[in-house]
Amino acid sequence: MIEFLLNGQIEKLDQVDPNLSILEWLRTKMRLTGTKEGCASGDCGACTVITGTPNQGGSTYYQAINSCITLLGSLHGKELITIEAFQQEPGHPVQSNMAEKHGAQCGFCTPGIVMSLAALHANRKEGETSNGQILEALSGNLCRCTGYRPIIEASHQAMVEEWKPDSDHPAAAMTNRLPAPELAGIHQESFTLNTPQGTRYDSPVSLEELRTLRREAPDSRLVAGGTDLMLEITQQLRTLNHLISLERIPELQGCTLDGNELVIGAAATYQRFRASLCELWPAFDAMLDRLGSLQIRNRGTLGGNIANASPVGDMPPPLIALGAILVLDGPKGERRLPLEAFFQGYKQTTLQPGEFIHSVRVPVPEANETLYIYKVSKRLDDDISAVLGAFRLTVDNGVVRACRLAFGGMAAIPARAAHAEAALTGQPWNEETLQTAMTALASDFSPLSDVRASSGYRLQVAGNLLRRTLLASTSLPGEQLMVTDYA
Repeated sequence: MIEFLLNGQIEKLDQVDPNLSILEWLRTKMRLTGTKEGCASGDCGACTVITGTPNQGGSTYYQAINSCITLLGSLHGKELITIEAFQQEPGHPVQSNMAEKHGAQCGFCTPGIVMSLAALHANRKEGETSNGQILEALSGNLCRCTGYRPIIEASHQAMVEEWKPDSDHPAAAMTNRLPAPELAGIHQESFTLNTPQGTRYDSPVSLEELRTLRREAPDSRLVAGGTDLMLEITQQLRTLNHLISLERIPELQGCTLDGNELVIGAAATYQRFRASLCELWPAFDAMLDRLGSLQIRNRGTLGGNIANASPVGDMPPPLIALGAILVLDGPKGERRLPLEAFFQGYKQTTLQPGEFIHSVRVPVPEANETLYIYKVSKRLDDDISAVLGAFRLTVDNGVVRACRLAFGGMAAIPARAAHAEAALTGQPWNEETLQTAMTALASDFSPLSDVRASSGYRLQVAGNLLRRTLLASTSLPGEQLMVTDYA
């Protein structure tokens, strides 16, 4: 049985289809139709709801998520807040300002926009909410029928206004971020959902339970954030017979420093590990601003991005450039391998039956070592890379002592540019050496042409990103503008 709060009321569900999304349950079972379905792929934001997750510090963290690609089983022990919670007076500052500033028109996308901004309002800190924070909150809401300027104006005004609903308001807990009392009695044990048709959803709470389940069902599908896996259900209309959730296993959630390595659990979300990773390697910050949307980063996980084995996944290239080590676990025990050895071909990996990704070990920087990450895509926010370049360079007295150059979007797997690396290593870090390395890229890759970019474009862009790295490290000012700075 799963238990959670829906707009302040406890819900207990037993006979639930494991493939059921939050959105479908809300609209078809509960008749709460304020939450809309636009794309069913986590792109448009019309389905945005807010979840509240109690944490160890005794508070609750509220975040906006895409309900269309989030399984209902993931709600156990959490709060779920939908647009219907804000029907009760007093109205939320986001609602009143959206109306007063003319930020709403047809209303289809507006509920999702309100929910994204209400989550930002709940998590705001002392001081003025920046334009960048508002744009980040709205990055996954692709409204098509109104002006963006009025929405941003409404957002700024709403963030400086307090909201003080009565204690019986369906979303009252958001005002103090304390766990709702009703959550205290919800069980913390593992659970299983079954249907007469044979579909199953397991939610273990320990690593040992997970190993046992994988031993018994090596063909089961693992789900953490589900931001890609769910598309098989919503877009390809498949039924996934056996799902195992990783969300409630503490060993897979952590992000800790272990000696000279940052260890990130496979089920840690982007938002959970972002601060720690960016403190060590600041280049990740601008890239993570553009990895999906905030709703996606609130749910998506590092292990999922890697296990998906997409040639345009954003995390593998920089991790390969850093020489990250992948920790795998399963029925036969733990093993480790360099991340670059994990990918065997398009959507093919070295995972053995029953194995799963446990964690990723990222080295800390050494002297004179810098990481550069550049993403090229058609759209600024919430878009897949055409080319992503990640370059780890050690330059000492103007000479490239060591380098690792990794690219996404250039081959069937994320891969290093071995010939370009050889052309740079031990050579002066200058224009002449760069030209040699750029020429060598043609020996490293024969990119494909698709809807995102042609082969020639990809090859030229890859070389241009190397040139930008030279300029960034030798002649451009220290505080360099990234494409996100123009938003």
